[in-house]
Amino acid sequence: MLPTIVILGRPNVGKSSLFNRLVGRKIAIVDNTPGVTRDRKEAEGRVAGRDVRLLDTAGLEEAAPETIQGRMRASSEAALREADLALFVVDARSGLTPADRAFATWLRRQSVPVILVANKTEGRFGGQAAFEAYELGLGDPVAVSAEHGDGMGELHDAIREHLPAEDEDDKEDPDRPLRLAIIGRPNAGKSTLLNALLGQERMITGPEPGLTRDSVAVEWRDETGALVRLVDTAGLRKKARIEQALEKMSAAASIAALKECEVAILVLDALLGMEEQELRLARLAEREGRAVVIALNKWDAVEDRPGTRRRLDDVLTASLAQLRGIPVVPLSAQTGRGVEKLMPAVREAYGHWNRRIPTGELNRWFEAMLTRHPPPLSEGRRIKLRYATMPKARPPTVVVFGTRAEQLPEDYRRYLVNGFREAFAMPGVPIRLQLRGTTNPYAESDT
Repeated sequence: MLPTIVILGRPNVGKSSLFNRLVGRKIAIVDNTPGVTRDRKEAEGRVAGRDVRLLDTAGLEEAAPETIQGRMRASSEAALREADLALFVVDARSGLTPADRAFATWLRRQSVPVILVANKTEGRFGGQAAFEAYELGLGDPVAVSAEHGDGMGELHDAIREHLPAEDEDDKEDPDRPLRLAIIGRPNAGKSTLLNALLGQERMITGPEPGLTRDSVAVEWRDETGALVRLVDTAGLRKKARIEQALEKMSAAASIAALKECEVAILVLDALLGMEEQELRLARLAEREGRAVVIALNKWDAVEDRPGTRRRLDDVLTASLAQLRGIPVVPLSAQTGRGVEKLMPAVREAYGHWNRRIPTGELNRWFEAMLTRHPPPLSEGRRIKLRYATMPKARPPTVVVFGTRAEQLPEDYRRYLVNGFREAFAMPGVPIRLQLRGTTNPYAESDT
């Protein structure tokens, strides 16, 4: 029996869009009209590296049992009873409603584990809109945009943690493979690099761009003997150039591989440098919460090596600050020179990405940061930051609590993120900073 995941929520929060996104194809009809989904839909898909059964349900509504809405709710409740995991979806853009709160209270009484999904968080401040969902008491919300695909990597990670083990004996399997994706533009040398890592001609290579049409998974052991599941992806081009159906499928497979991986190797052609296509890929990896290592390929053909590195560093500093300190490994996949340095860099990046900081150590750093630069005023009132926790790694996530913490300006948030990265030596991995305001009804005014 496949693990069963049920998607629940009130009407028009984006359940069917999320269902289609997780299944990987359009099955459920999506429309802005509430109540389009009346009968639950079922499909199999691959989520978090596992084959699962997904159930899309009608919107949860308070209604009499004999009405259509009442029968729709009964069908959703029946789906929950046969599920191993529930995804409770709320609309972060429109905010919480009394119905959301009522159904969250009901879900807390059920025996099925629940992941809270804050949907429609696209845009610059979309993630901040998700914080209101904390008050539902269902744990940390996972911010996603089902329509645009944002945040799906973190949702896959959350689902992976809640699914029942495939084999009870494998719960703490020390030989679980590190999931690695090789990404980059066509003809950057991705397949040649895979062959160099494996020590065999596993992939067809050549000077023609786009030889690899699909993502190909290979399991192998690196020089330490550790297992690696490596996915070589078809190159991603600018959207305007993705015309043929095959290439559209290749681009989708590349993005899916990125969502499934833990570390991404971004292959750059050292003769071309880092252009907008590579930056877009790196930002997608960061948005999905993946650690990134740059493989600077064709290094043997570069004449001005200091100048090439300087130009790359300038681009990374100016355009990829959210992955500050990203490791760069110059190599030649064709000759094999420098390839031996790549997997140690990947392992180190994975270690940073997977690291949890103890609360005591975290708050000593936090207090030092506040002492060095106290938070600024917001609309003439003080922002009081009280303490920080790190609820999860993969990627490292810091939650800061305080009065009006959510009003913290962007430059101070960057100060905290950069300080955290430097203090705990986490170069090249995304760092999530979440802010939660606290109120005390008995406290006097802070002004």
